[in-house]
Amino acid sequence: MTAPRLLVLQPSQSDPLARLGDWLEADGIELHLVSLQDEPAPENLDGYQGVICLGGEMGALDDLQHPWLADARRLLSSAVAKRLPTLAICLGAQLLAAATGGQVRRGPQGPEVGVLLVAKRDTAGNDPLFADLPWTPDVLQFHSDEVHLLPPGAEHLAASPKYPNQAFRVGACAYGLQFHIETTPEIVLNWAAKDPDSAACARPAHFDVDFLAEAHRDFEEVWQPFVARFAKMVRGELSPAGCLGTQLPLV
Repeated sequence: MTAPRLLVLQPSQSDPLARLGDWLEADGIELHLVSLQDEPAPENLDGYQGVICLGGEMGALDDLQHPWLADARRLLSSAVAKRLPTLAICLGAQLLAAATGGQVRRGPQGPEVGVLLVAKRDTAGNDPLFADLPWTPDVLQFHSDEVHLLPPGAEHLAASPKYPNQAFRVGACAYGLQFHIETTPEIVLNWAAKDPDSAACARPAHFDVDFLAEAHRDFEEVWQPFVARFAKMVRGELSPAGCLGTQLPLV
């Protein structure tokens, strides 16, 4: 049986697939990575069974400096229309929102940075990926922009006190996560070194190597099973939202 193939859109070298790639490959998913700064995005999603869009330091609408952002939004919109399982992280979540009728802006309360909690919304209890998560999972935050308004019809799945739109689903199976689940301690320390002003908004201990190592062990315990459920959805073994009792056919 041919392994399902995921298109991975990487806006920045500073935010690689890292552990997310390891988890997906361990679940039998083939990954096709496209570095958007270095190579053209695919014209369409033919031959892919899902999409991932990672984070980056640019804004979701900074097309003048990064014209390929329009390609990322086009492909994310297409993924929603084609009902392809999609996981969009941080900048990726903002691109997904902007591509499907939401609004993104600079966060009026300043950067949200560090190892923090998000809280599931009641609607998450009926979501195939979010239902089994703890009610207040730990996540890694490092962003200054926010999804100000969710796309029309989107399901709001998780919130934080500072920025409410932390996780959402557009359509049956396109997920936006404002926070990070893919990082390693080294990646986070690199971000802090490159953006000390944002890093200064976190508690000082949050950039201690031992603290980050322990936090990432906690992340793995919660988020690797989440990614395993996403892989099952990509394989057609887990029904997307609103399609309980049916299997998603492999394209």
